[in-house]
Amino acid sequence: MSQYFQIHPVDPQPRLIRQAVRILRDGGVIAYPTDSIYALGCMLDAKPAVERIQWLRQVDKDHNLTLVCRDLSEIGNYARVDNVVFRLLKAHTPGPYTFILKATGEVPRRLQNPKRKTIGIRVPDNAIVRALLEEHGEPILSSTLLLPGDEIPLSDPEDIRDRLEHHVDLVIDGGNCGLEPSTVVDLSDGPPRVLRQGRGDPGVFQP
Repeated sequence: MSQYFQIHPVDPQPRLIRQAVRILRDGGVIAYPTDSIYALGCMLDAKPAVERIQWLRQVDKDHNLTLVCRDLSEIGNYARVDNVVFRLLKAHTPGPYTFILKATGEVPRRLQNPKRKTIGIRVPDNAIVRALLEEHGEPILSSTLLLPGDEIPLSDPEDIRDRLEHHVDLVIDGGNCGLEPSTVVDLSDGPPRVLRQGRGDPGVFQP
């Protein structure tokens, strides 16, 4: 049975944030809000939790998982960023974008796209996420909360609890996020390529 925390979307309660991070550090899987939709998250090196997320999403090893980071300086530890990419990231983070980048050696190989050696990177503009990352001190490995057979992601925290209470360790109720996922942009090789159009304006990356 998962825990259920109602956390204020603008002024997150520090006590609940600390408890949520403790669940992460104990190897738990959490469902939490972002600036686009809800996501599943765990620690970077918690292999059983990562496998649980992959099982819940029913995705294979070619699926890019995402590292949710605090800021640009943290991104540089996990992804290869040249000057052109840095300027793009600086202009569009924090925000509802996921960027596909070449991974560094800090990212376990099992979490990288096996063919392209890439990883998704995200810096959401969301107070709850910022508080979690600040308390945790490192990125959260994440995936969109879109379950097999569903056409749209789960967006209502109570629905998430009903569907996942026996499969995740914590559901964070931060209000309704909407139904649009982040816009996914591939910056790993050559000009930007929009792979998925979502809440973030894709036009800024298109010629």
